[in-house]
Amino acid sequence: MAVKTLRSHIPHLVTAMLLLLGMLTAATTQAQAAPQRLAGSMTICSYSPVPPGWVVTRSAPSGRCAGVAYEYTITELTTQASAGVCSFSPIPPGWVVTRSAPSGRCAGVAYEYTITELTTQASAVVCSFSPIPPGWVVTRSAPSNQCAGVAYEYTIIQLTTQASAVVCSFSPIPPGWVVTRSAPSNKCAGVAYEFTITKA
Repeated sequence: MAVKTLRSHIPHLVTAMLLLLGMLTAATTQAQAAPQRLAGSMTICSYSPVPPGWVVTRSAPSGRCAGVAYEYTITELTTQASAGVCSFSPIPPGWVVTRSAPSGRCAGVAYEYTITELTTQASAVVCSFSPIPPGWVVTRSAPSNQCAGVAYEYTIIQLTTQASAVVCSFSPIPPGWVVTRSAPSNKCAGVAYEFTITKA
């Protein structure tokens, strides 16, 4: 009786095994066909687009990119809090330029930048050409000793719980904020006025 029952189940077991084998083969084929994600760093031709989240950390005369003078080393920003990049590198959202210096590794340009990710800090000192992230404002400008190639560096702060702030007249004004006062500036080198902005 037990042998008869086992024999009656064998076709079902074989069918199940074949289905399982087919699913494993399909999954393996799909994984092999999926494009592999770039990681770490790599060298590209200078006319190639730079993927989002990657920066140019070096440029050098090219020996493998016909028609152009340079090739770039690009690096993915993952766990780093800061990085050294060539001055023409894209700056990812949420990162600012905190220093510029004459370049020894970026052929074709004069400067390289140190970029820093704004994460938990509420303020930062950046070069005057740095992008200012949304929600941040410039509260001070001063002659720069860390930003080669420009005259000024800016102190920027993030507007979080404040209802008002005093900013340099060239500062971005975030959406929902208005200028309620202007006065001669004593902390914004290079401009005559500073503004008081208030959250509407």
